[in-house]
Amino acid sequence: MKKAELYHINICYKFQKQLVFGAWFYILNSMKKLDKTEIVRRLKDDAGQEELLKEADEVRRRYVGDEVHLRGLIEFSNICRNNCMYCGIRRDNKCLNRYRMTEEELIETARRGAELGFKTIVMQSGEDMYYSAERMCRIVEAIKKFDVAITLSMGERSYEEYKAFKEAGADRYLMRIETTDKDLYHKLDPEMSWQHRYECLLMLKELGYELGSGSMVGLPGQSVESIADDLLFMQKLDVDMAGIGPFIPHHQTPLKDAAGGTLDLALRTMSLMRIMLPDINIPATTAMESLHPQGRIKALKCGANVVMPNITEGEYRKLYELYPGKICVDDTPAHCRSCIGLKIMSIGRTIGQGYGSHKKVSEQKGC
Repeated sequence: MKKAELYHINICYKFQKQLVFGAWFYILNSMKKLDKTEIVRRLKDDAGQEELLKEADEVRRRYVGDEVHLRGLIEFSNICRNNCMYCGIRRDNKCLNRYRMTEEELIETARRGAELGFKTIVMQSGEDMYYSAERMCRIVEAIKKFDVAITLSMGERSYEEYKAFKEAGADRYLMRIETTDKDLYHKLDPEMSWQHRYECLLMLKELGYELGSGSMVGLPGQSVESIADDLLFMQKLDVDMAGIGPFIPHHQTPLKDAAGGTLDLALRTMSLMRIMLPDINIPATTAMESLHPQGRIKALKCGANVVMPNITEGEYRKLYELYPGKICVDDTPAHCRSCIGLKIMSIGRTIGQGYGSHKKVSEQKGC
């Protein structure tokens, strides 16, 4: 090999090393290690909201790009053993018509979702123990044949059940911590244990799930300092997805007369989550659109990169009412898929074609 060729190779190698070093230098300097004081300040800063939202959108663009990942959401049972004070499907709500899908209904709904192009199917329910580990494993195994990622959101289960779901093919699990204020948690979630819920999250991480958690913003008795603690908790837990939603009081719960959370505070909280965990998946939650006709688009413009259109069919869509004002209850899954797709493209974003898994910074190309 000629000297000139060797010189050229050496120069290219050094340049490549500089690029990699530069990428890591940028990453380490742009991943914000905000302390609680700064988080509280920015949550309270109404005047600085526009700047914060723009910063979060830029972080989103740099780390996860312009793709928006669509997850087809199936709400398969509104039966719940818990009695959370804020939830419309709480056990003691006697005004609610209850339902649970059969195995066949659930699998067929997922099949139709896959035909609509969804690469992830999210199965969400109350804590309905009718769906045993054996039954859910059969469902997961059947749906996995549709070439989709599977996310479960069924609440607190045992380690053995989580393990069985994972071995059957479940990829992700969503379980919000709701609030890290333990006193507030036990007041709003009677009969439940914050510590046990936290331990469930640790089990899921140990088993290798992509872990989703999150919190509600604007709960009665919740302070801004508590919201800051929620963000720091999710950063420390190193979640793969974080869902932030405003509290919306339900007329059939003990909190029916409480003041609800605001969209602005929810957006600020979500924006800070993006800045603190820049490479994770963050959904534009449907609750935001219950507060504003463009709620999900607003969220996509300040850090969100996931939307979960409802593919539940018929009357079930209306009966899974965690909060009032739920959007799209009279629409078909196909209409929801088309509608949100057009909205996403209208703001210059694209629909993700893959499974939309969380790729940590260290796993991304060039790092």
